[in-house]
Amino acid sequence: MPLVELNPNWLVLFLSAVIQMIDLGFFSPHLNRFIVPISCVICNDIMAYMFGFFFGRTPLIKLSPKKTWEGFIGGLFATIVFGILLSYVMAGYRYFVCPVEFNNDSNSFQVDCEPSELFQLQEYTLPGVLESVTGWTTVRLYPFQIHSIALSSFASIVGPFGGFFASGFKRAFKIKDFANTIPGHGGIMDRFDCQYIMATFVNVYIASFIRGPNPSKVVQQLLALRSDQQLYIFNSLKAHLTEKGLLRPAEAAA
Repeated sequence: MPLVELNPNWLVLFLSAVIQMIDLGFFSPHLNRFIVPISCVICNDIMAYMFGFFFGRTPLIKLSPKKTWEGFIGGLFATIVFGILLSYVMAGYRYFVCPVEFNNDSNSFQVDCEPSELFQLQEYTLPGVLESVTGWTTVRLYPFQIHSIALSSFASIVGPFGGFFASGFKRAFKIKDFANTIPGHGGIMDRFDCQYIMATFVNVYIASFIRGPNPSKVVQQLLALRSDQQLYIFNSLKAHLTEKGLLRPAEAAA
């Protein structure tokens, strides 16, 4: 049975969906948070294949006969290490940790911001078990490296199930790949079977554990309060800014 050829309209629809997800904040404006999850899925796909090819003995799931437990576990550890290292390298470049904005005056993209605490080196005390193994008491890491462990773990444990679902779908139609655009790898859609699940998780994870307060939403919440509550918050904020030297006493009195 011939392969299902990739209809150009499918690609247009897919790209339109990606653009809409970006507009809705589905992906973070920081390239670091966008590239790391995608790269972790790709890394896991490659390393699971490598470990399975050289050490694979135990079948993992019937939908994908070539998948093995050895490849699954090896890919997990390799992807976690890869995510930590990639996050460390990318956090050192502002282009990857700051929102990219387009300047209409210069007709060019600009990256100019003070990196958040998420991308500033912090000192962490190692647990007793790791301290006995490494001999280190503390380590200096970017907080995003810790988040990358959760992202890479999800990419390795749950992400592949997107591929399993795609495998079952293709088996139902008795085809090996969705197309033959990439020799030996199938079509373009074959490369995104795990990315859909990963993108959903990244959106929820960032909104729950990473994304900071939204100023516009905070203002809306303040306007919904009673007048006495708004006045209390105003006086507290004025005292705080004066104490930090951001507001002069004369300006605060005015």
